[in-house]
Amino acid sequence: MRPRRTGRSTRHAGALAAVWLALALPAASEELADASVPAVPIEAEKASVTRHSVRIGSATVKYRATAGTLNLPGADGQPAASMFYIAYEREDAADSGQRPVMFTFNGGPGSSSVWLHMGTFGPRRVAMRDGGQPDAAPYRLEDNAQSLLDVTDLVFIDPVGTGYSHALGTAEDKDFQGVEEDIQAVGDFIRLWVTRNERWNSPKLVSGESYGSTRSAALANHLQGRGMFVNGLVLVSSILNFQTARFDTGNDLPYITFLPTYAATAWYHGRIADAPADIEAFLGPVREFAAGPYATALMKGDRLGEQEAAAVAERLAAYTGLSPQYLRATNLRINIMRFTKELLRTERRTVGRLDSRFKGMDIDAAGETFEHDPSLTAIMGPYTATVNHYLRTELEFQDDTEYEILSSKVFRNWDWERPGQSPGGGGYINVAEDLRAAMARDPHLKVFVANGYYDLATPFFATEYTMDHLGIEPELKANIDMQYYAAGHMMYVHPESHVKLKRDLVAFIAGLNR
Repeated sequence: MRPRRTGRSTRHAGALAAVWLALALPAASEELADASVPAVPIEAEKASVTRHSVRIGSATVKYRATAGTLNLPGADGQPAASMFYIAYEREDAADSGQRPVMFTFNGGPGSSSVWLHMGTFGPRRVAMRDGGQPDAAPYRLEDNAQSLLDVTDLVFIDPVGTGYSHALGTAEDKDFQGVEEDIQAVGDFIRLWVTRNERWNSPKLVSGESYGSTRSAALANHLQGRGMFVNGLVLVSSILNFQTARFDTGNDLPYITFLPTYAATAWYHGRIADAPADIEAFLGPVREFAAGPYATALMKGDRLGEQEAAAVAERLAAYTGLSPQYLRATNLRINIMRFTKELLRTERRTVGRLDSRFKGMDIDAAGETFEHDPSLTAIMGPYTATVNHYLRTELEFQDDTEYEILSSKVFRNWDWERPGQSPGGGGYINVAEDLRAAMARDPHLKVFVANGYYDLATPFFATEYTMDHLGIEPELKANIDMQYYAAGHMMYVHPESHVKLKRDLVAFIAGLNR
């Protein structure tokens, strides 16, 4: 564990917006606060090992599941954090030392690994309907026929403050909750797990969703610095450059990068006149307009003439389903939260942020933002209930503390500062340079990027923009595999997209050493 920096900048966001708060804490007062914190007893590591089988495709896969904790040492060599993980290892592998292993986590920051674990990669998954509100409890678990366990071992990691992971001794959870601190802690976990399980020579993948993709890109660079070269990165609903998604005054980039997803959403909900039946055929011209005339119009600012502004508003209306009058009132700049409320206002419905196919209801139809994200609401109950049941019953891991699914406390405490990238100074976190550096050092490193058409949290056009601005050499561009799915942020809740994601990842993993 490294000491936490005394100057911190924290992004505070609820379901509706993100606002930077700058906190300046004197070093002396922080030292006094640390001294007054009671020590958390240092717990011994524990693990529950069970054996199971699952049908994947035409094969029955026998596997060992380990639900346990791993203690990370602090600067004094004493345990400073207990990290909870769930590892799945195939038992009939010919040479486990050569078998791929994938380290997986979600984002937030503040999310446990439950979504990728119980939604797509693990051998058991939450059974729920797609595109609407879930069934009432009791919820169901089912064997995951699209699990990746047939082609790679899996290790799901809960960062400190999520799942059952927490600080130990005199350390505090917040000591691990920052861009740099988190990279260090998760990197330490991976090194320790690989060492203890004799997997240094196994092909390794790092997979993350949302902020987990931010962590993944930075980890590839970090681990290389410690002599561990990973073979592949799996970035699900990626965000590497946060400037592409922050609707701050003076930052016009998000209005451009979100536009194709606004258009996809309007297309899905039947708000586009004479829309092509194929979404890609529809989105091609939208991409061109967003990066061309629309970007030019925004760049002109107050120099934009009345006639040109009216023409841009008409094109925006044709692509977004919003009225030209409304678009002129927004100065041609559509904020995500306004869009989720405005698109279906006449139906008294909102659309989701994580997945804009989902509809929600508010107390009235007059507000600027939705009361809740219906696509998050639909999955919280089923995933929370099933993972808690699964851990204690099938995995036989006994712990009476709360399993933190999605912690707002971690999000509030997050330290976003990086050297040269201090959000408190008006900058944006951008780990795309970490990815470029990792790919330049290791030309064998492959990157898989999964994009949902209806993802308003990390839009696909923002990811395309980031990947187009990596600055990598031309011969490395073929190492990036961009795939698209007819769903949102968690594309695996859509059955057809889940099948496609599995197929795409099997091909990606098979090609890692080519």
